[in-house]
Amino acid sequence: MRYPSTSVKSKWVKTKWLLKKQQTRKYVPNTVLFNRSNLTRMLGKHATVFFKPTGGSGGFNIHRIKRLADGYQLQHNAKKTRYPSVEALYAQLKKRSKGRSYLLQKGIQLATAGGRPFDIRVMVQKPNSGGWKSTAIFTKIGKAGKVATNYNQGGKIGYLRHTLAQAHFSPGRITSKEQELKKMGRTVGHVFDGHSNGFRELGLDVALDGKGRSWILEVNTRPQFYPLKQLKDKRMYRTIIAYAKQYGRKK
Repeated sequence: MRYPSTSVKSKWVKTKWLLKKQQTRKYVPNTVLFNRSNLTRMLGKHATVFFKPTGGSGGFNIHRIKRLADGYQLQHNAKKTRYPSVEALYAQLKKRSKGRSYLLQKGIQLATAGGRPFDIRVMVQKPNSGGWKSTAIFTKIGKAGKVATNYNQGGKIGYLRHTLAQAHFSPGRITSKEQELKKMGRTVGHVFDGHSNGFRELGLDVALDGKGRSWILEVNTRPQFYPLKQLKDKRMYRTIIAYAKQYGRKK
């Protein structure tokens, strides 16, 4: 059965769309295709780099590379391995890629709430009449020691305002961040519309760094929202479902 909203699998294609527009370019961390020279360059510029499949989802197969004084540390899930040189690291990454396309992305040191790293999901949908609407914003709070914050990687779902308050954001700053994220979601929707027809829903994964600056880690064209059922307050879930039914998605 055909998915009811246009779907684009390649993270690289979607990243290039965001980089073409000034309104979205400022939100994209340095991202390049994985190869030997790009790995050397990225590790020369950034202390932490993420290695992720161009077509992956759910936070699987994401690796974190950290530059150390005497080499590099590669982490996948909770397992950490050290490599003495870029050559040794490259050989291992090449092996793990199994010939598939991967991206290298500057690592953003995620803001924390109660000692746990979190990122944000901005859900945008297009109703039958009118333009894009940001229908839900929630947080994905990571499990300590894990590379990804995803629900199926042991993370949990939280409310934006509550999580930001735990991260010591003032009430005024929480409100302005919420407004910024809603606008960002709508802007990304318009950017995607410029490249293909039929988009009705997008899920933005947004990181906040230590200073509270927003970064788009990726845009999902098949966003999952079933984890929202776990929240006591079901209003976000019901809102998303009400919009989704307009274009034929049931869950």
